[in-house]
Amino acid sequence: MIRDTSAQDQVLRPAATATRRLPRWAPYAAGGAVLLAAIVWVAGSWLSGARSFDADRVRIAEVKRGDLVRDISADGRVIAANSPTLYAISAGTVALKVVAGDVVKKGQELAVIDSPELRSKLVQEESTLASLEAEASRAVLDAQVARLNARKSLDQAEIDHTAAQRDLERYQRAYAGGAVSHNDLTRAQDELRKAEIGLATARKDFILQGEGAGLDARNKQLLAERQRAVVAEQRRQVDALTLRAPFDGQVGQVQVAQGTSVVANGPVLGVVDLSKFEVEIKVPESFARDLAIGMPAQLTSNNTAYPGEISAVSPEVVNGEVNARIRFSKEQPPGLRQSQRLSARILLDTRRNVLKVERGPFVEQDGGHHAYVMDGSTAVRRPIRLGASSLSEVEVLDGLQPGDRVVIGGSDQFGDAEKVKVN
Repeated sequence: MIRDTSAQDQVLRPAATATRRLPRWAPYAAGGAVLLAAIVWVAGSWLSGARSFDADRVRIAEVKRGDLVRDISADGRVIAANSPTLYAISAGTVALKVVAGDVVKKGQELAVIDSPELRSKLVQEESTLASLEAEASRAVLDAQVARLNARKSLDQAEIDHTAAQRDLERYQRAYAGGAVSHNDLTRAQDELRKAEIGLATARKDFILQGEGAGLDARNKQLLAERQRAVVAEQRRQVDALTLRAPFDGQVGQVQVAQGTSVVANGPVLGVVDLSKFEVEIKVPESFARDLAIGMPAQLTSNNTAYPGEISAVSPEVVNGEVNARIRFSKEQPPGLRQSQRLSARILLDTRRNVLKVERGPFVEQDGGHHAYVMDGSTAVRRPIRLGASSLSEVEVLDGLQPGDRVVIGGSDQFGDAEKVKVN
């Protein structure tokens, strides 16, 4: 028989200070408490916001007080402020003296148009002018002859009047001495009156002959002067057949090929003034009403800012944008070329010490009348009133206070909920 270890075992009594065993329902109670806490937390979250969103899906900015600079930034395209296109004054064959891209000086020949019609007409008009000038000279001579004849008649009438007056005096003395009869005295008196009438008529005729001859000569001279104007215009047109550079610049686009025919008033080539460039920008329609000619601007080229000013604003809105031009106020960047891109910034105005917040999509949503303001982790929809805005900031007139945190982006996913949870 094998012996066991029962002889070595001892029975121990439980100590008086030992704790009682936990009841069986204790674990279930602890689990219920945890579940209740979870239910309370979920209910609180549900009561604090209708829906819950991730904070990474929204943009939040703080309301601050400071200066609001209203400006417009845009990419502009360099264009020539002075880039006329030269046209053919008459149809003809074109002989080009330059090619596109050539640098030219003022007055330099660019192209010559061969127009036999204009040159032939110039010769005809010059011949007509020579004929009219000869007639005008002849009219001047005729006027001089007419004046000489009238002067001769006047001188003769004066001589006759003097002679008749002397005869009357002689007959008066003879009649007083009884040497002549009364009839002879009367006849002498009649001769004097006749001479006086002839003298008066000669004087009037001299004046009229002079005026008439002067009118004829002046009429011929006016006809000749008119023809001189016609010839001058014809010569101008013939001279215009040679297209010359209107200023120092560069040849732009050439519209016709060498030796080809061009129609009257057809484009031949363009010339670009390299000393005067402007920048054309497109401005959103919402800012168009604030633009004005002469408003200061800033143009940036190669990280260098150049002052400028608005020179023109289009009165037409195209695709929600308005075209505007900016000219350089002082010097312009060296080496500019047409269609080169530059950054433009237009300063509209500066508002001092205003309440402002970063601009975001919320400005356009609901007309900018509401915004979601963070209250802890809850975004609450609040009515607001906005004022002036720039590209990066917007003025707050009512509804917000400094330090408020506003959802400026992503609030479109909230719908019209009054409260949402932002985790």
